[in-house]
Amino acid sequence: MRAILYICHGTRIKEGAKQAAAFIEETMPLVDAQIQEICYLELSEPSIADGLAKCVQKGATEIIAMPFLLLTAGHAKKDIPEELKQAAQHYPNLMIRYGRPLGVHEHIVDVLIDRMKEAAPFQEDACVLLVGRGSSDPETKQDFDQISCLFKEKTKLSDVHIGYLAACEPTFEDALYKLAATKSRQLFIVPYLLFTGILTKTMDREVRKLQTEAEVYLCRHIGYDPMLGQILAQRVEEAFYEVPLCFQS
Repeated sequence: MRAILYICHGTRIKEGAKQAAAFIEETMPLVDAQIQEICYLELSEPSIADGLAKCVQKGATEIIAMPFLLLTAGHAKKDIPEELKQAAQHYPNLMIRYGRPLGVHEHIVDVLIDRMKEAAPFQEDACVLLVGRGSSDPETKQDFDQISCLFKEKTKLSDVHIGYLAACEPTFEDALYKLAATKSRQLFIVPYLLFTGILTKTMDREVRKLQTEAEVYLCRHIGYDPMLGQILAQRVEEAFYEVPLCFQS
């Protein structure tokens, strides 16, 4: 029997974990699998090992492990596979296929634009700071550059900048204060983050410190959107055809 194990990042902020679970619960009806479970890489419960065990207890002989992440970086490439390897040692006959994150997708950029429009109508000379989580993996910066290009193309805005919350430059703080010192009339800070958490609260604190004549709008995180649910369901379907993970040394 096939099961889907959705693996979220996890957060110390309980509301963020609840948002992730609610998103996946909205998506589950779009997926053809009797067993569907949610777990977290870190900071929240249940763990990956607990999620795997629950799937097996319900009769799963094949598991599609889905990293519910925006971009492919260290968590998707290394951390989650290592956790799966450790947990799978208890189930030698279990087949595990590994899906891929949501990735760069124009419909996710459409949601970013919606979040900006929710904050305020934007003018043609609006300044935008797209904020990513950041990673030491160079693929993250490549992906984010692509996202920025798509964003510019769809909005027709030219004054679009990037900042990262960790492990990449320019940092969010450096980019924010640099842009706040310009003569822009509108400054939109658009988080490329799925859910609320420590990072969104950090952003909010920094924005409140700003001293600028510009109208500043901190947009909300991406959150649930039917288009994103469709993308996640599509990634699950694609994973049905992935080669099973091999954990032998």
